[in-house]
Amino acid sequence: MKAILVSAFPDASVEVHDLTGTRDHFEATVVTRAFQGKTRIEQHRMVYAALGELMVRDIHALALTTRVQ
Repeated sequence: MKAILVSAFPDASVEVHDLTGTRDHFEATVVTRAFQGKTRIEQHRMVYAALGELMVRDIHALALTTRVQ
């Protein structure tokens, strides 16, 4: 997941933690200039779009924090 997010947001600082050890519940923090001028909802949608099918298949829960760099 981290590699996908770094690829989608090359300037970003990305941290990902597996919360349960089951590889389907995660906490992620993404800090990037790409979020400039975007609402929190728009920022989260950008992350969900970058993760694509992982959000449907592999990720059951994602605690997401986004910030502008």
